[in-house]
Amino acid sequence: MSARTTTPRRRTAVLATAALATVVTGALVACGNSAASAAAAPARSSGPSASAVAGPSLHMISNNGHRLAFHVKPGHLPAIVLDAGGGEGASQWQKIAPALAEQTGSEIITYDRAGIGKSDEVVGAWNAENAASDLEAGLTKLGVTHDVVLVSHSQAGEVATYFAKKHPKWVSGAVLVDASLPNFYTDTETARIVAANQAQVAQLDGTLSTKPVRQLLATADNYGPMHHAYHRISWPQSVPATVIASSKTPFGTPDDAQLWRDAQTQFAKAATNRTYLVAKGSSHEIPTDRPDVVVKAVEAMAKARG
Repeated sequence: MSARTTTPRRRTAVLATAALATVVTGALVACGNSAASAAAAPARSSGPSASAVAGPSLHMISNNGHRLAFHVKPGHLPAIVLDAGGGEGASQWQKIAPALAEQTGSEIITYDRAGIGKSDEVVGAWNAENAASDLEAGLTKLGVTHDVVLVSHSQAGEVATYFAKKHPKWVSGAVLVDASLPNFYTDTETARIVAANQAQVAQLDGTLSTKPVRQLLATADNYGPMHHAYHRISWPQSVPATVIASSKTPFGTPDDAQLWRDAQTQFAKAATNRTYLVAKGSSHEIPTDRPDVVVKAVEAMAKARG
């Protein structure tokens, strides 16, 4: 891409619409956690008090030649792992992580996926399976390989699905926050999104190449084949899940919005260990609009699985 002196922020937002359903607008600012890096797994306490006192620490963890930033606040199990939506990093949970630490006493882990925040960029198309591998590497290094409650917003639902499919015994439960789910990506819907992506990606030609722009382009690249494959996998029946749907979906058109809602309700009805609720008054940005709903759902899941 050719350089340009004007900021790409306005054009970046174009991609963060219905065309890239799982990429949402937001500041790509790394979480302002402590910069202390450690190779060993963090100590876990037996109660809430230690979690409330200790601050989060930064662990830079390598996987397949790149480094990822994991932010860890000590606590007991189950560990709560918060995975942000597309284009967002650990800072998306700034209203939620402290409340969960205080109310549950659990170990709280947030992280920046590749290309976001403090984590290294990776050349090529974004791939949910690769992102799940990054999460696996981070949790393995941190010693968190059981009693995990996944909390996944939007695009992170894809990461969670691949992760839980591979490691169902690691995950004791999940809270899927207006998440991108497999049954949404029918052949027709995926083709429509790909077509819309092409037009919107073209609008970025000539803009300044920045980390946010490159991440959006990486998400658009290979979008069709990746989501055709994603449509064919399923959430493991053994892993309980709470689905939190938004009042207003990431789509502006009625058909797309209804398909998104249907995907949420169909997923929730597919097993008896799944729960469905709506975050009233929220946009797709539930962690920002209704953090109280997320905290309550995660607290309930952690209590049930702890």
